[in-house]
Amino acid sequence: MSLPLSENDEAVPALPTLAPAPAAARPARLSLLRRFCANRVAAAALALLLALLLVAVLAHALSPQNPYDLATVSVIDSELPPGSTGYEGQAHYWLGTDGAGRDLLSAIFYGIRISVGVGVISAVVALMVGSAVGLAAAYFGGVADAAIMRVVDLQLSLPAVLVALILLAVLGQGVDKTLLALVIVQWAYFARTVRGAAQVERRKEYVEAALGQGLPALRVMFRHILPNCMAPLVVTGTLQIAHAITLEATMSFLGIGLPRTQPSLGMLIANGFEYMLSNKYWISVFPGVALVLLIGSINLVGDRLRRVLNPRLEA
Repeated sequence: MSLPLSENDEAVPALPTLAPAPAAARPARLSLLRRFCANRVAAAALALLLALLLVAVLAHALSPQNPYDLATVSVIDSELPPGSTGYEGQAHYWLGTDGAGRDLLSAIFYGIRISVGVGVISAVVALMVGSAVGLAAAYFGGVADAAIMRVVDLQLSLPAVLVALILLAVLGQGVDKTLLALVIVQWAYFARTVRGAAQVERRKEYVEAALGQGLPALRVMFRHILPNCMAPLVVTGTLQIAHAITLEATMSFLGIGLPRTQPSLGMLIANGFEYMLSNKYWISVFPGVALVLLIGSINLVGDRLRRVLNPRLEA
């Protein structure tokens, strides 16, 4: 509501209103998921990965049988081709059976769960160890940084498969021993990634301000520096999960990884390898296809995450 002007008052010209900028001029701020799914190949890989993870979580409910329960496995139904019906029509085997009469589809579901579990657990533990080592190297610098990075360089100069094979040859078979070997192989990747990102953050003003307030070193490292290193750490962690699954499958195929009572996809491939010459291809090929799909989808998702989290790679 405006007051009437008197004779001595002068009219004040109205201020021009600024029209909103056109939509094309505003920077497009798409959510992370929308930017990720802008690539159809990456979106398909993400959908496949989520489906495989769902299979891993719900293996008990989705599997037609428990392939490692002797009460449900029929030896008479061993080595049946895909699409066969079991003895007296009691079961239908979509992907056939292996040499022990286990339903191959159920064995693959359980194998995916074990492979994913080993890969995720080993990558997470290696991430925690490597992040702490990398942060310490970047924060303290000097002699500590040089000593730590020489150990990291030595670790990365050795073939990961060779180191894992030597460790398991010494430690023996077992889930815990396989996890330990994978952690020892992988921690250096995370240490180098975090150290490079933390060195950039260490020289920024907010870190200097935190140090000026007398905050403890651990609080500065883990509460201030580490959260700003998460983007490259997430990408490295995703790719290292695929790397861990590949290493575990290789070691299990060679017979020094997981025991036969807890077969992963690599062990399933090894179990069917001896049947390849007798034209019973499905026992080894179908687990191999599942392993390729799992590793391939994780790698595609990790590569797309790297591009989405680093806009300079989008150009």
